[in-house]
Amino acid sequence: MQTGQPSQTALGAAAHRAVHQTLEGGVIFADPFALQILSDDTRARLPDMAGDPAHRPMRLFIAARSRFSEDTMAACVARGVRQIVILGAGLDTFSLRNPHAGEGARVFEVDYPATQAWKRESLAQAGLALPASLVFAPVDFEQQGLSEGLAAAGFRVDQPAYFQWLGVVPYMTREAIIATLDFIAGIAGSEVVFDYGEPLENYSPAMRANLTGIAERAAAIGEPWLSQFDPADMKALLRARGFAEFEDVTRAELAGRYYGDLGQGLTAGPGPHLVRAESL
Repeated sequence: MQTGQPSQTALGAAAHRAVHQTLEGGVIFADPFALQILSDDTRARLPDMAGDPAHRPMRLFIAARSRFSEDTMAACVARGVRQIVILGAGLDTFSLRNPHAGEGARVFEVDYPATQAWKRESLAQAGLALPASLVFAPVDFEQQGLSEGLAAAGFRVDQPAYFQWLGVVPYMTREAIIATLDFIAGIAGSEVVFDYGEPLENYSPAMRANLTGIAERAAAIGEPWLSQFDPADMKALLRARGFAEFEDVTRAELAGRYYGDLGQGLTAGPGPHLVRAESL
């Protein structure tokens, strides 16, 4: 990760969301700001991404995980939640599209201070104004914890919140993941959606070889995969944190809910999971 910029994986996810808008009409997940928030260099790479069928499985998963998260978020707002936390916000555009602002829902974007400064500048260059419902919560994780960073931004732990935590868990240590889940579980009436990957030994030899190559490339740019979880391990970890209700959605289940005809020809098997967990 380069200082003062989003991670390469965050840039890649944003590019996949943008291609989904142009190539597939955003039928799974509509994001009118997906293209605008990208740099000219990244936009120039989109045609190659769109033309490479190898990108389709990840593009559809990224679109569907955003759809799943924002569907869950809407249900939380409907039951009275008014604090929305985007952990590792990167180039996420929800704060620009927030349909719940009129209901008093505030969005707390959590990221490194330098990354947030880069994002502010990028939004200004794109002519995109910061909405009044957006609060930046800069957190230097080497110097402070999540709770301190959110408290400084005006977050209230005595009120429920929705936490969106996408594309982050694989790059965190197990200890940091547990600490984050403990914090969320301690806020009554809150929910979180996050994704995780299974251990490489759960995959077929061919898929394992492909994923090993991807992991090696990620490590080479300073973004190593630090944590994977067997589904049974994740279930036990969530129960130990005291989450009252949770669901673990497989890639195949996510495809069944959202892909429609776009999922034709995609192979099933182990892959990324989405978890929705609710605190007491």
